[in-house]
Amino acid sequence: MAVRLAEMIVLFTDFGLEGPYTGQIKALLHQQAPGVPIVDLFADAPIGNPKASAYLLAAYAGWFPATTIFLCIVDPGVGGTRPAIILAAEGRWYVGPGNGLFELIQRRAEEKTRSWDIKWKPDRLSASFHGRDLFAPVAAMLARDEPPPGRLREDDAERRPDWPDDLFEIVYLDHFGNAMTGVRSATIPSDAKLLVVGRVLEHARTFSDLPVGSPFWYENSNGLVEIAVNQGRADGKLGLTIGTPVQIVA
Repeated sequence: MAVRLAEMIVLFTDFGLEGPYTGQIKALLHQQAPGVPIVDLFADAPIGNPKASAYLLAAYAGWFPATTIFLCIVDPGVGGTRPAIILAAEGRWYVGPGNGLFELIQRRAEEKTRSWDIKWKPDRLSASFHGRDLFAPVAAMLARDEPPPGRLREDDAERRPDWPDDLFEIVYLDHFGNAMTGVRSATIPSDAKLLVVGRVLEHARTFSDLPVGSPFWYENSNGLVEIAVNQGRADGKLGLTIGTPVQIVA
């Protein structure tokens, strides 16, 4: 019987595109899951910040088809006591650290999710690069339609019930200086005003609805509240960073 390969492997990491880390991950995947497309979704997820990253992952994962495997590595506790897990949610697989990174995926899933503790170990497991040595080989196994190499989890020790359903903070700054929040725009009124670093921002449908240089908020293409400046950089103009708080004002 022919092996049923995964639709694709999607990389969601904070490794960056500079340096060897992303390249080493992709080289291993090409060797161990040949023929499976590899998609770079985020290489610049918030560095060492699984909380902010969790809201990004939940917003973007739904665009991918069933049998997609997400290799997710935002892992400040690498080599420590945090578990290494596999999550099955709505037909997709997620492989990565059990540090809250999958919290919003699990919470928003319309179907019951399942998770496993990864018990497989490579012959050589470095203390500081589990993305290459542990998580990538496991993602390749799943891509080859092998069963999860682990034990079904019986508790929710890796969950983060105290994290809000929507995070009123900046969680990502893109190449253009636009600032994504962890807030789904569907959860707030379209005419809401947002207070950010002392500035009150009104809603606009898109950039060109306002004069050049005007800051505003809008619903981005993935349903998140995003702060932008028409033909400018919101991060520089407003002084925004990852973690900058956002609040609704009357």
